[in-house]
Amino acid sequence: MELKQVILMRADLRLPKGKMAAQAAHAAAEAALRSGKEALKAWRAAGQKKVVLKVADEKELHRYNQLLKDAGITTAVITDAGRTVIAPGTVTCLGAGPDEEEKIDRITGTLKMM
Repeated sequence: MELKQVILMRADLRLPKGKMAAQAAHAAAEAALRSGKEALKAWRAAGQKKVVLKVADEKELHRYNQLLKDAGITTAVITDAGRTVIAPGTVTCLGAGPDEEEKIDRITGTLKMM
């Protein structure tokens, strides 16, 4: 069983690369911290596979969040503090997993890479 994590990033925000990287890091860390110990341990031992995918906007991000949660996959929605390039409270991305790759791909498999 392969495990992976996905980060869903809002494409409509057109974030600078550095800001996007920071938001993806927040999502990856928060989702991992919310995950079960056994899944986290196995994922870490296997190299911490993760993929950053794009969603069109906040509405689509929340739709995927609900689909992932309904499938029992741990998620973390990231909201920016607004100290740099976007307004405080802006939802930027979503971290999901680590969980079974096949389970995640059933939901996010049609999304394009960022």
